[in-house]
Amino acid sequence: MFTGLSAFPLTPLIQDTVDEKAFAALIDRLAAAEVHSIGVLGSTGSYMYLDREERRRTVELAVRQAQGVPVMAGIGALRTRDVLRLADDAQRAGAAAVLLAPVSYQPLTDEEVYALYAQVSRHLSVPLCVYDNPRTTRFAFGDELHARIAELPQVRSVKLPGVPDDAAQARVRVEALRALLPDAMRIGVSGDRLGAAGLLAGCDVWYSVLGGLFPTACLDIVRSAQAGDAEKALRLSAELAPIWALFERHGSVRAAAAIAIRQGWMDASGLPLPLKPAALPEIRHIAPLLDRLG
Repeated sequence: MFTGLSAFPLTPLIQDTVDEKAFAALIDRLAAAEVHSIGVLGSTGSYMYLDREERRRTVELAVRQAQGVPVMAGIGALRTRDVLRLADDAQRAGAAAVLLAPVSYQPLTDEEVYALYAQVSRHLSVPLCVYDNPRTTRFAFGDELHARIAELPQVRSVKLPGVPDDAAQARVRVEALRALLPDAMRIGVSGDRLGAAGLLAGCDVWYSVLGGLFPTACLDIVRSAQAGDAEKALRLSAELAPIWALFERHGSVRAAAAIAIRQGWMDASGLPLPLKPAALPEIRHIAPLLDRLG
């Protein structure tokens, strides 16, 4: 399942509870577009703001609505005990894989992070994707640590925060990491502005926030990159530059929420307080682009 487009939807809230109707509709859109996988309860899915029951129910809904598209569920939590409980919930709900970031309050060491993945991977019966997200977790993986974790049971993919802008440097980066990993390990790129560049550099999968909103547009980029049409993939990505800029200014979850509200896919504010969507006047500036994508 770790190839192509993995679309990461929001988890809409209404009156401070999960809006199951809006969430189901988002999953329906992704299933209809035939994305390659769906990543629920990622950062855009507000996983750290939801309690265990909300997260369990969200995975159940996603699996039910996905029409056979594999669902990967985020299981990050502050304590290993809670990560293991969330992993059990996700597996029982039918998740095809889990996504784990080294979430912390106290800064973690390499050995603490390795111990986390070692314990969780032994507990799983489904594949695990390593979530490398230093901007949020404040933990930076080194390639040596990635290589150690990749040898653990059930670890099958890594979600990189991006690749260098320069195409040659991006390919060198991906090839250098791949040389350290087992053959079965799949490398994924996130940071949507760099999705096309990552795929063209040799990444196997694009873990995409925008894919959770506009899957067809993102699938066009993926298919172009997979076909070796670098010019088209980069052109299609460049056409989305106003959205990438919005993501950069506000963070992807705030920007994605504002877009979803503007499109009528969820109610305002839709995010768990104290988070707030990006200002709607900024969204109006890119309304023609959103209408075209929608």
